[in-house]
Amino acid sequence: MSSKLQPLGNHFINGYLHPLFGASNDSEMFTQMVWISFFYILSIAVSMAMFPAPYGRYSSSKFGFLLPTNFAWITQESPSFIMPLVLLWSTSAICWNSLVNKLLLIGFIIHYIHRSIIYPLCVRGSKKTPFILYISALMFSSFNGFMQGHYLLNYYQYDNQWLTSPQFVTGYTIFLVGMAINIYSDQLLIHLRKPGETGYKIPVGGLFNYVTAANFLGEIIEWAGFALASCSAPAAIFALFSAVFLIFRAWHHHNYYLLKFEDYPKTRKIVFPFIF
Repeated sequence: MSSKLQPLGNHFINGYLHPLFGASNDSEMFTQMVWISFFYILSIAVSMAMFPAPYGRYSSSKFGFLLPTNFAWITQESPSFIMPLVLLWSTSAICWNSLVNKLLLIGFIIHYIHRSIIYPLCVRGSKKTPFILYISALMFSSFNGFMQGHYLLNYYQYDNQWLTSPQFVTGYTIFLVGMAINIYSDQLLIHLRKPGETGYKIPVGGLFNYVTAANFLGEIIEWAGFALASCSAPAAIFALFSAVFLIFRAWHHHNYYLLKFEDYPKTRKIVFPFIF
């Protein structure tokens, strides 16, 4: 990695992104980004309380021309892991020496490599994605990928004591458990359909025996653990976004299954076993 290239990212952040966010330093920029995220979450909550995000089973051409599922999913989600990798290459990455920073960022990147590339290549028969939803997801992935990556690479360096702290040990364990639930539940959904099938079936197995959206439950747990392990505002606001978006998404899925399948288990909860 050329040392001459490393500072270019820092110059871009200091010279262009700080002014863009009305900030004079990283601390002020992160404050602005967290507030922007918070108001975005509020808008998501209001809109999803009225209607589901129009992609997947709710896809509609009313929100722009439709893009092929694999192309849309891979390109809209990939900035989540590409941004941190670009920052690692193009900035001084002064916090990369910390093992805690490495573990947090590597966990984040692994999740999104699976979510961006492996998962969409395994999904069968998904509906196309409206252009407006694609652009919205692309912008969010870029924004959040930069926010998480820059925080862990250039802003806050955890010391070695944090590695054995109750917050990190508990949080990272929860993160890994959530990731395992998410990936396993995704695989159960993928294998519900045989090759060539496009319809929807009642999910069974694993936590799907208790909730409609076991895959979403896993991801909510995952990012809650990530937020606890890092105890950072960027991670916390992302965990809040994930919880709000996925709970509403799960609620719409639950209502969809109840309407579509007369034999759908009436005792099955939406996303949290025995609770909701």
